[in-house]
Amino acid sequence: MSTDIPQDDQSSTSESAAVPQLTLGEGVATGEAVSSEPDEVYQPTIRGRLDKFGTAIGTGRRKTSVARVRIKDGSGKVTVNGRDLEDFFRLERDRKMVLAPVVAVGETGKLDIWVRVNGGGITGQAGAVVLGIARALQVRNESFHSILAEGGYLTRDDRMVERKKYGLRKARRSFQFSKR
Repeated sequence: MSTDIPQDDQSSTSESAAVPQLTLGEGVATGEAVSSEPDEVYQPTIRGRLDKFGTAIGTGRRKTSVARVRIKDGSGKVTVNGRDLEDFFRLERDRKMVLAPVVAVGETGKLDIWVRVNGGGITGQAGAVVLGIARALQVRNESFHSILAEGGYLTRDDRMVERKKYGLRKARRSFQFSKR
């Protein structure tokens, strides 16, 4: 038996040898470390401001609720629409959710928080207040950005109620079908 390759096959193997092969780690000498740090330092977008008195201001939104939040140094008092936090948010879940960004950054009892919130329901208002507080805390101290971002407090929840369509009872609910 002959192990010779036919002439057509030899030409195809020589062509494939001329095509460069993909290799990993090419261009790095052995023992040379590859830097994993980027050239530019990430600068977060600050969505809030400081007024001339040093009060941090942040705005939060959730569904149709809008919360305007002001944070300044103080004793830890939280006022929502002129009432205490416990009077405005009756559910423990909502109160914990509102104070979660402050607890995450370790500023509990050190800040006075004033909130004006309107629109939507209680849960939507609580979500708006959380975003407003997180944005105001970030304005106050930029080093809080990574803690607040990891906790998900700086992310706006953009889910909204689906609109009602014509010919239907609700957004997707149809009228009851009657066979006869």
